[in-house]
Amino acid sequence: MQAAMSVRNKRLTEKREVIIIGAGASGLMCAVEAGRRQRKVLVMDHAKHPGRKLLITGGGCCNFTNCHISADHYISHNPHFCKSALSRYTQWDFLKLVQKHHIAFSERAEGQLFCNRSSRDILNMLLSECKDAGVCFQTDSEIEKIEKIESDGAQGFKVCTDQGDFFCESLVVAAGGLSMPATGASPLGYEIARQFHIRVMPLRAGLVPFTLQPEDKEKLSALSGISVEAVISNGRQSFRGSILFTHRGLSGPAVLQMSSYWEPGESLTVNLLPDTDLLDELKRLKPHPQRKLKSVLAEYLPKRLAEARVMPDLAESPLQTISHSRFKEISDRFREWRIKPGGTEGYRTAEVTVGGVECDAVSSKTMEAVQVPGLFFIGEVLDVTGRLGGYNLQWAWSSGWCAGQYV
Repeated sequence: MQAAMSVRNKRLTEKREVIIIGAGASGLMCAVEAGRRQRKVLVMDHAKHPGRKLLITGGGCCNFTNCHISADHYISHNPHFCKSALSRYTQWDFLKLVQKHHIAFSERAEGQLFCNRSSRDILNMLLSECKDAGVCFQTDSEIEKIEKIESDGAQGFKVCTDQGDFFCESLVVAAGGLSMPATGASPLGYEIARQFHIRVMPLRAGLVPFTLQPEDKEKLSALSGISVEAVISNGRQSFRGSILFTHRGLSGPAVLQMSSYWEPGESLTVNLLPDTDLLDELKRLKPHPQRKLKSVLAEYLPKRLAEARVMPDLAESPLQTISHSRFKEISDRFREWRIKPGGTEGYRTAEVTVGGVECDAVSSKTMEAVQVPGLFFIGEVLDVTGRLGGYNLQWAWSSGWCAGQYV
């Protein structure tokens, strides 16, 4: 745990019923629900303002949920864990809150729901609900130490900060993961779990662009800026969507989705023509004397991409001069392109952290640690990772809501 310098003349220990560490999506939702139950809630965060990461989600328009939420859209060592929370506080429940605050939204591809104006609309909605529920905030605050103690006969936690010491009955860890450190991400939540002997499953960056091997990077660097509809697969999972070539590697929605399921050293198969049977098309056009291979490919793909993938000695060749066996080779280069990423861009650009606090150590109903009464974990800090498209925010709302009913 990152310790801050102690300040002099600390206040005497203040008592709160609930302390929530983290003023992100899940923490704010939990605070609202606990406050509605007349619990005295204090939300702590080391950032100067709440919801910093929330403001940049969805390109600044906040993809706040999805119409098609199900457990199948989440990764966890316990795939059943998320089912309870997602069924008890659904996307439609959150949508009612959005509509209550008259926030304009729209549905985009694959059921994604976005704000029409700005992510700040969702943050302001949550802060307004917190205010109505009597929630207090302590921002720009560093946590120095957490202890499980007994005070006046009551079990609870002492949270020592650079702004004073606090005692609470329920402590909620909503500290997020390691993704996007520029927004203030830290390992604090995992450190708290380990302090109380709760296992943290292996961590890695998810929903993140791939980097390329040096040889592939040199070959493909000229394609930077090109985006195409494609299917990318690792044999276990397959995603269709836009693939973007960058100066560092591969990005775009389909790539980000795949990154959460990719294992280092694993090769991927990319179909650059998912709607075209290139082999059949080449055979069909073979009798045409004037058709050259490069002109046919240019009908389906950007010129630079077609030239980068086709064999140089065949690009200018008339189709009539190319054998059917070569047609198969050409088709495979576009529909079964095998590439092995060098790695990912890491937490710097990752949207989520895959892995986290072991779900078997936490109640799926209450989000309370099984062996540590009064300690709760919600949101990204848990070993539950959603796909791109509003799934991770819905997990934040659902897990935060559940904990808010019991803290």
